[in-house]
Amino acid sequence: MKIGLYFGTFNPIHIGHLIIANHMAEHSDLEQIWMVVTPHNPLKQKNTLLDDFQRLHLVFLATEEYSKIKPSDIEFKLSQPNYTVNTLAHLKDKFPQHEFSLIMGEDNLNSLHKWKNYEFILDNHDIYIYPRISEEAENLDLKKHPRIHKIDAPIVEISSTFIRENIKNKKNIKPLLSEKVWEYVDHNNFYKK
Repeated sequence: MKIGLYFGTFNPIHIGHLIIANHMAEHSDLEQIWMVVTPHNPLKQKNTLLDDFQRLHLVFLATEEYSKIKPSDIEFKLSQPNYTVNTLAHLKDKFPQHEFSLIMGEDNLNSLHKWKNYEFILDNHDIYIYPRISEEAENLDLKKHPRIHKIDAPIVEISSTFIRENIKNKKNIKPLLSEKVWEYVDHNNFYKK
């Protein structure tokens, strides 16, 4: 099976994430999308980051009605800090029957050359790019790479930061979250402080 890995903190997962994941599942040759919840980075502030398992639960709630989209806690089990190349090696060992590809925004392609062992990733894994509004210089060399596939997906400019700030400021952001995610976030008073 060809699986697309969509990494993120998903703090919280919102409809933009779902639009992109579903578009990749329906309009590319990827058969399944795994939403890989990234654990807390010890070098980053944690004041607004929900517990790893709470964020995983939100991804489960958001994706349970999508047969081609699955939550993944694979990085919870790996040593930190973790690098994508290590996650890919672990997945290849654990699931040799699957072919794993990466899903990333066009803006992330500009910094791919800074990733650990990025050449190895490019030599062994396809990368599916969804468009983002970005003013950074584009990495044209990488865009021409045979393993880079730009998908004509909707441009979604919703951020989890925007959602958290608006919840804190008592704004109604309910339309930006799936119903079950909104209910869980609201019931638990997440992001209100």
